[in-house]
Amino acid sequence: MDTRVGIDHVRALLARMTGDEKHEESSTSTLDAIWVLYDEVLRVDPSDPKHPNRDRFILSKGHGPAGYYAVLAAKGFFPMEDLDGFLTWASPLGSHPDRHQVPGVEASTGSLGHGLPLGVGVALALRAKGKADRRVVVLCGDAELNEGSNWESILLAPALHLAALTLVVVDNHSSSIPMGSWLERLGAFGWDVAVAGGHDRPALAAALAARPGRPNAVIADVPEGEW
Repeated sequence: MDTRVGIDHVRALLARMTGDEKHEESSTSTLDAIWVLYDEVLRVDPSDPKHPNRDRFILSKGHGPAGYYAVLAAKGFFPMEDLDGFLTWASPLGSHPDRHQVPGVEASTGSLGHGLPLGVGVALALRAKGKADRRVVVLCGDAELNEGSNWESILLAPALHLAALTLVVVDNHSSSIPMGSWLERLGAFGWDVAVAGGHDRPALAAALAARPGRPNAVIADVPEGEW
């Protein structure tokens, strides 16, 4: 892995992938949060992406994976040249990430509302295996939280004391249903909640590094038009 790779290089890698302009905002709005996770927070090994002691990351917002692919390539999970085949017939890099095709992908996602329930299950399984210190991070979008399955998980995680679980909400203000204050809404369910600018990498790193002893949510706020 080239430790000199930085976010500007990752943005250049993202620009190499074309053909999914419909979901461009989903990739650009999540890029900084995903980069911070893989650059500063998650304990993962690109040379051994299935190591049993790894942290887990689930991109629930799987319908816009180009930014995710760019970060995985920059970190050495697969060759950067593979990005040029994005969405082509023979490429493993499809419009939704496939855990059977892409090294480093933990869950095949894209149908909204599935990632957080999966994350709850993964956190429970790791605790049962004596690996409760391994982090499970799920990234979703603000509109995705219109799905009821997420709120069942948001209610359940604190009741199960899943302190290893982190929910990252990339709020690009695309929800057609006003969600109100994330601090109040998620806090009422027993979550620790922090808000950071969606492109403010130092603030995101500080919020994501926190281990408050209960499920925590980091709201990555991306103002409309700044995707």
